[in-house]
Amino acid sequence: MSEIMLVRHGETAWDGEEIFRGRLDVELSEMGLRQAELLAGYLRDSKIEAVCSSPLKRALRTAQTVGDSHGLEVTVNPRLLELDFGDWQGLPVTEVKEKYPEQYDKWRSAPEKLKLPGGESLDDVRARAMQVIDEVTASGRELVVLVSHRVVTTVLICALLGLDNSHFRNVRGDACGITTFNHRDGRFSMTRHNDTSFLKPLNKAS
Repeated sequence: MSEIMLVRHGETAWDGEEIFRGRLDVELSEMGLRQAELLAGYLRDSKIEAVCSSPLKRALRTAQTVGDSHGLEVTVNPRLLELDFGDWQGLPVTEVKEKYPEQYDKWRSAPEKLKLPGGESLDDVRARAMQVIDEVTASGRELVVLVSHRVVTTVLICALLGLDNSHFRNVRGDACGITTFNHRDGRFSMTRHNDTSFLKPLNKAS
């Protein structure tokens, strides 16, 4: 049996702003750094064998904090990058609503049916991110941590539960939230979802 731990990165300075960040390389905020430290402390006794991360700084710094506590170097995997928001990247939500009203409505109501202008669809994300899952399960490692972004972790949760991307809006994933799956005999089972209990000292737990 192997265990896969999906972790969303910590907060950034942009989290309070309604901007499509996508692949813009935003750093963790001071709060995000503290969240990553608490995450690493929470996982200190876990027998983690590998930590993999998106190359973006907010995910990589979160992953490195976990890796350092276990003496592990982080493996960077571009297939864990956030959704490519294409023409929307860096734009505030108000501007996207004005310039792309039909596409924005679809993003809110049926994101699985939208390929972002100049960017990706949720199916694109699913295809590349599941390649990472396949590699992890084939590696024989017992516990691997994958640090990524909200869209990627949400799409993976749907996929590992056997749900299509129409369920994307039904899954919540908070900053540094941990979702864990066991893999046995070709089947995935969720054992924990969006665990942020360790963030209670910051009054940020869900």
